[in-house]
Amino acid sequence: MLQKYYTVKGNGEHEITIQKSRFICHVKRVTDDGEAQQYIQDIKKQHWNASHNCSAYLIGERDQIQKANDDGEPSGTAGVPMLEVLKKKGLKDTVVVVTRYFGGIKLGAGGLVRAYGKAVSEGLQATGIVERTLMRVMHTKIDYNWLGKLENELRSSIYKLKEIHYLEDVDIEVYVEEDQKQQFIEWMTDLTNGKAVISEGISTYLEETVII
Repeated sequence: MLQKYYTVKGNGEHEITIQKSRFICHVKRVTDDGEAQQYIQDIKKQHWNASHNCSAYLIGERDQIQKANDDGEPSGTAGVPMLEVLKKKGLKDTVVVVTRYFGGIKLGAGGLVRAYGKAVSEGLQATGIVERTLMRVMHTKIDYNWLGKLENELRSSIYKLKEIHYLEDVDIEVYVEEDQKQQFIEWMTDLTNGKAVISEGISTYLEETVII
């Protein structure tokens, strides 16, 4: 599993108009080839009367799956420029479909490349991009007398507070990067004079919105 990577926040849609042609960018996070293909087909059904439904996607930790489709536009003027935008932004597990309704003015090869690239760039920006960081959820069980101090210390630290469970003892869940686990344990032990019971929980991705 990758320690960190960028992907889209979720599903999104954004429309721009260039020389009277409508370009609608559809964006989705996907996990496999089948899911990406299904999304493309769904958009094609939704916009069956469009001039073109061009697509591109990147999937896998090492971008093992890369596909681009011009859907009738001149070769290399739509799908590949769309794919290049995804690569340039370093995105993973992302599919984009740009629906074009022709407005009567031909853009030429260079104009098409710019138009499809711009549609994807703005579509990604509208949908939002997140950085996913692989984290270990660390549990700290301690007497309630320590809660106020620990909560204050955590909020001003490099660690991210996940949740607090109010049980017989308080159970504080904190997101910690894998290479910082020992540092966290030592820090928490020192803060509580060794009175905390610290244990490892699940490994999960933490998402934070970024601008790239």
